[in-house]
Amino acid sequence: MIRRLMLAVAVAALPLAVLATDARRDAILADYAAKSRAADPSAPAFSAQRGETLFRTKWTGGDPRTASCTACHTADPRVPGQNAKTGRPIEPVAVSVNPKRFTDPATVEKQFTRDCRSVLGRDCTPFEKGNYITFMAGQ
Repeated sequence: MIRRLMLAVAVAALPLAVLATDARRDAILADYAAKSRAADPSAPAFSAQRGETLFRTKWTGGDPRTASCTACHTADPRVPGQNAKTGRPIEPVAVSVNPKRFTDPATVEKQFTRDCRSVLGRDCTPFEKGNYITFMAGQ
């Protein structure tokens, strides 16, 4: 009985796991991992928990209107957001709702460059980017 229940749970979760996996996103993460290890050979693996902390932390170095990622993306990354500066709608950042997120390297870099400077007041490190994407891939 327990085996059947475990199998049913695993099968039910399969679409979410498949949805979160994309070779293009994996390549972007692999690139950030290589850059993280080049900067710090002892860098740990990316962590969804560290990515969530980055997403939810209120920072003081950037634009006060965007003190955290949640200022535009809301506390729930699965719902649409709104640009805190322009009012422009933003598609959900969570991969489960928006599977195209984090699949185009140029777009990913453009977003991180703009958003990290706005929120943190500096560029994000490859380690921070990898953690952030890892968190969003699980959302």
